[in-house]
Amino acid sequence: MQKILLMIIFISTLALGQTADEIIKEAEDAVKGENSSAVIVMTIKTKDYTRMLEMESWWIGNNKALIVTKAPKKEAGNKTLKIGNEMWSYLHNTETTIKIPPSMMLQSWNGSDFTNDDLVRESNLNRDYDANVIAKEKIAGEESWKIELIPKPDAPVVWGKIYYWVRKSDYLPALVQYYDEKGKMIRYMTYTDIKIFHGKILPGEWTMYSKTEDERKTMIKLKDIRFDVQIPERKFSFQELESGN
Repeated sequence: MQKILLMIIFISTLALGQTADEIIKEAEDAVKGENSSAVIVMTIKTKDYTRMLEMESWWIGNNKALIVTKAPKKEAGNKTLKIGNEMWSYLHNTETTIKIPPSMMLQSWNGSDFTNDDLVRESNLNRDYDANVIAKEKIAGEESWKIELIPKPDAPVVWGKIYYWVRKSDYLPALVQYYDEKGKMIRYMTYTDIKIFHGKILPGEWTMYSKTEDERKTMIKLKDIRFDVQIPERKFSFQELESGN
């Protein structure tokens, strides 16, 4: 046991003098940023059907988010708003606003393999998990740090463990695996199609694979994304949520 602990400490010191927390923060900041807006296509695939959504979204860090469905027509105008630790869903066809309780943050967002929490960024890996670099491995041919994330005591998270691979060349995330408290992998996400968006290098496609249902996955494809944009405060208001636009 002592040898294993010493090995983890040794590998961690090789990460260019950075801690695992610092590497995770760089990876998360690379794909999230502080303020950002994006146009996204989400494709949900199962063995029985394929469903596609086009969305526009705005974020201010982990604190505020607005996601607006633009297509297909029957779902256009549906919205999700997050302010602080509260979240609401607006259904355009019925003009109904529903508050999402904390107990539903880890439920599926709109039938996808992403949760409500994933879409509005409520969880914070640096805040909620203890991180250690435990290995160096190649992911899709790229040298990467493998980081183990274990929940901190009393952290409001569902995952019993997360493995997170970060590319050494550019600090982009490469692969994330999510395990339950019994050590069973429930899902995993890959980051592919690296490209440049307005001068920033990012993975253009994020795919979440289910490990509990065969042939099921959800792909997020970035059509466009901009960082450090000015977003008016009214964007994150009930007036905007229920405007019907």
